[in-house]
Amino acid sequence: MTALLTPTEDTSSAQKGKKTTNALPVTFTSVGRTFTDRRSAHTVLRDISLSIDSGEIVALLGASGCGKSTLLRIAAGLDSPSTGHVSIADKRVTGIDERSAVAFQESRLLPWRSLAANVALGLPRQTPKTTAKERVSELLEVVRLKDFADHRPREVSGGMAQRASLARALARTPGVLLLDEPFGALDALTRLRMQDLVVDIHENTPTTVLLVTHDVDEALQLADRVVVLGTPEHETQQPGATIQRIVNVPTPRPRDRSSTELAHLRGELLAELGVGEAATC
Repeated sequence: MTALLTPTEDTSSAQKGKKTTNALPVTFTSVGRTFTDRRSAHTVLRDISLSIDSGEIVALLGASGCGKSTLLRIAAGLDSPSTGHVSIADKRVTGIDERSAVAFQESRLLPWRSLAANVALGLPRQTPKTTAKERVSELLEVVRLKDFADHRPREVSGGMAQRASLARALARTPGVLLLDEPFGALDALTRLRMQDLVVDIHENTPTTVLLVTHDVDEALQLADRVVVLGTPEHETQQPGATIQRIVNVPTPRPRDRSSTELAHLRGELLAELGVGEAATC
């Protein structure tokens, strides 16, 4: 598979052979979010403190309404925290930050543009035309859509549209890639293929990834760590979700979906979410 970035080699003996990328660390410091109107206040998140290393994939898992997408939007600069702050590298996020890119559950492609033209929308401003054309072609090849560059979104499947959306998010080679349930609307088989695609892309060009998902298996397949959001039973009087548990996934990617080790972690995470092992999240 074509790499998204041209890796460079560190000349030191300790780092020789390691790829360097523009992946950036993300830090959440005492982040809280309360929505208010004239009559009431609703606290969704409280006291979220989390450090994500450069190149790490972290999955946010939790019940619907626990604030996963809100936390992602704050990281993207699409929303502002009521308390605390988020930093990418050593710079606080105070608005939409070009060092990060977002892919949503819906592909959000412009229907009148071709897939190639939609991908091009993600490129940095003032990218030279020749460079832009080469970059879009490269990305379409990476997400296996090169033969569909001139198709409109209505002419391709939902999975193909979502691949184009992922390519658009990758167009500026972001230091942080934010994925908000990007495969939630896809059928089961296409979802598995998209998970494998993300693993392939990350292997070729590591970036820092924060993934929101309801799917325990998806979290275990993709993430280095799984962060469970919710309200602990002994803290029910305090409004807002916080971090209940962080689970390290010990096996390297790509992972065997039938692994007994992953099955054990799956059971633990489902129990953490308050459902039986046979239930779905």
